[in-house]
Amino acid sequence: MRWSRRLSLTSRILFVNILPLLVFGGGLIYLDSYRKQLLDERFKLALIEAQITAEALAGATPERQEALLIQIGKEQRLRLRVYDADGKLEADSFQLASPSFTIGTADAGGSKQHFERSLDKAFDWLVDAEPLPDYVEPVLDDAQDWPELRRAREENLTQIVLRDAPDGSHVITAAAPVGLDGETLLTTRNPVDITQAVREARQTVAFIVFLVLTTSTLLSLFLARTIVLPLRELVRAAIRVRQGRERLVEVPRLPDRRDEIGLLARAISDMSSALRQRIDAVESFAADVAHEIKNPLASLRSALESLAKVEDPQLRKQLSEIAEHDVRRISRLVTEISDASRIDAELSRATFEPVDMHKLAENIIAARRTRGENRGCTVELEVSGRNHVVNGVPARLERVIENLIDNAVSFSPEGGLVSLDLTDTDGMVELTVCDNGPGIPEEAREKVFTRFHSDRPEDEDFGNHSGLGLAIARTICEAHDGALSAHARADGESGACFLIALPKVPQSG
Repeated sequence: MRWSRRLSLTSRILFVNILPLLVFGGGLIYLDSYRKQLLDERFKLALIEAQITAEALAGATPERQEALLIQIGKEQRLRLRVYDADGKLEADSFQLASPSFTIGTADAGGSKQHFERSLDKAFDWLVDAEPLPDYVEPVLDDAQDWPELRRAREENLTQIVLRDAPDGSHVITAAAPVGLDGETLLTTRNPVDITQAVREARQTVAFIVFLVLTTSTLLSLFLARTIVLPLRELVRAAIRVRQGRERLVEVPRLPDRRDEIGLLARAISDMSSALRQRIDAVESFAADVAHEIKNPLASLRSALESLAKVEDPQLRKQLSEIAEHDVRRISRLVTEISDASRIDAELSRATFEPVDMHKLAENIIAARRTRGENRGCTVELEVSGRNHVVNGVPARLERVIENLIDNAVSFSPEGGLVSLDLTDTDGMVELTVCDNGPGIPEEAREKVFTRFHSDRPEDEDFGNHSGLGLAIARTICEAHDGALSAHARADGESGACFLIALPKVPQSG
């Protein structure tokens, strides 16, 4: 189990399916070449035997020929037949003496032999072996009944033919001319040892293939088990997550698995964790929205109820102003909440383009100066480095810078200095916005990015900010694969600094 988990599913499936085919195909190739090699050796032997016997018979007397036929036939387990110039059978070693071998019939043997013959036919079909002619003894036994004899007489060369015996074994016949008077010799051999050797090899291969197929089947079942069981476990966890019946559903991460199942388990676990965090964030956001809108609604309701009962014009005017202020506050809240809720989706679908942060910051500063939005503060930009281009949505990055400058101006004393420092370091473009206001305590520097967190200057009208600005700014930076963080001033002076860090676009060339 531990060993298999380190292999990919693709590797395991290929191994289980290819192994039997490799064994089977290799066995077929080996058996076919083995059979051909054995037959080639016997062909050479039959050729030499026929030629040597023909030379020994040439010029011998009939009595000597008969003696040679009997002796060679017994010693070499051959059937030797001599035909005269007219093709008539002159002598037959099986008639002169007892036969040295017997060719089996089609129904010879028991179930084992029938199985071996069926296996022979199956292997021959698989290797597409050419069918051999059947070995049939002629009734009259004339030279014309043997094609190899006719060719040997015509070409005066030794001829060899391979045939199938009725019992499935092979029969090798060789025809050779004898002397110059037109006689021909026909040798017949039934090499049952070759047939038996090939059959034993085929049975061994069949057994090995059966064993490999059994092993492959067991491995397939094991492979299915290693796939199905963890998948079922993941399905059960996914169902529990979907039903939401258990608050903390632990999706198994399967850390020991290095295959696709392990990758899937960890991806689902990470996805469920991210989904849970997103659900928690949505629930928390909804609760915060209800809380933030509840206060101005209560104030608006109180003002409107009092307005109907108050007749003093001055007091009615104050109540009307309170109601208008609360309406503007609610409108601002709704706008900011709507923007905050859809900004993630918008940025995920947005097409990023190269943005020069230097030009963007300069344009924002110039526009604010023209509109008189700096409340008497001086906004300066210092630039170092040459490449300040990032990939992003210009309008969203502009909103981040505007928000940070707005915060810096609102916390700076009148006539103060808001400094922007743009640098190009370590593959990042960094823009720092610093003010000389009261600064942010170290323990509160992360809290300022929480939604609806509002810690405004004392002289600012209540309710003019929703507390979503910095949260939205950080969301925009993170959607650009960057970050937004709060720090103290590097020079030790009073004030706060916000650092935007975005990956820069490498310069070509």
